[in-house]
Amino acid sequence: METPEGLLARLAALGIAARTVSHPPVFTVAESKALRPDLPGGHVKNLFLRPEKAAGPYLLASIEEDRPVKVNALVRALGLPRSVFAEPEALRAQLGVEPGSVTPFGLVNAAPGAVRAVFDRQLFQEHAWINIHPLTNTMTTAIRPEDLLRFLRALGHAPELLEMPNPA
Repeated sequence: METPEGLLARLAALGIAARTVSHPPVFTVAESKALRPDLPGGHVKNLFLRPEKAAGPYLLASIEEDRPVKVNALVRALGLPRSVFAEPEALRAQLGVEPGSVTPFGLVNAAPGAVRAVFDRQLFQEHAWINIHPLTNTMTTAIRPEDLLRFLRALGHAPELLEMPNPA
């Protein structure tokens, strides 16, 4: 499994600009909002899901932190079967992170095709920088959205941008 330091070195090797700050552990959007003076840009919440009954890839959805989302509406919009939150063991095995540290950077540990990565299109269009954990919830890394997509593609993943479904 990759380390935060190894991840940041991979970004640098690709010429990707990133700014990382350390902070106390944060487990919720509310806790992370206390850090805002030091972290300008868009902020995300991440959902890591698995199909409820069918075989298939896991789903990692990265969404603007304040956007309401209903899991069932999201998976329907993606044409997927009913999904549920993945167990901590699956999170560790697929993304190499602990609960509270879910991040698209965890795809560095996932085999291509094992996890479908979906991003909130509006988040990517409205912010020059987005803030995500670099495999630990004691750090936050700001990265340009297009650089995040480039990094994930370089790993063999096929990230998707999605208009998030209306939660009503």
